[in-house]
Amino acid sequence: MIKKLNLLKTAAFGLLLSGCVGSMPNYDRSESTMIVFKTPTMSYADQGFVSYSSGETKVEIYSNGQSVMRLRITPSQVCMSSLECLSKEEFNKRVLNPNYPPDTIEKIFKGEPIFNGEGLVQRDHSFSQRIQKPGVDIRYNRGVKTISFRDDAANIKIKVTVTGN
Repeated sequence: MIKKLNLLKTAAFGLLLSGCVGSMPNYDRSESTMIVFKTPTMSYADQGFVSYSSGETKVEIYSNGQSVMRLRITPSQVCMSSLECLSKEEFNKRVLNPNYPPDTIEKIFKGEPIFNGEGLVQRDHSFSQRIQKPGVDIRYNRGVKTISFRDDAANIKIKVTVTGN
């Protein structure tokens, strides 16, 4: 009876661990970058990587060879370095701006238009957006090797410059 109980405990613990860890995707592409990520609640500026798969985007910033900030952005949530996962809405409330659509952080790091393309000016290999409304004053530009997002109303700056090939 005791052996069965220990076996049950071990199996339950294994299931618990496998459920928490989940499977990590194979990233299709990873870019070496210089990342500036400044919000009212956090501030980082250093070398990093942005990695992409079909189901998620991973952003890592390093300082002196140590990972100092990590975001794992999935279709439904954003997981931060501290292993805390938040819905995209909650992430916007705590880190960015509650006036943003839930997919804003994901679209910024993917270099895609935000706010359903509001104020979009398309060029050959780039675009820009200017969005002004109550609580939001955004200038967002996507170039060939740079992404620059600035919201003066919320005091947010995100800049990604690809440094590798």
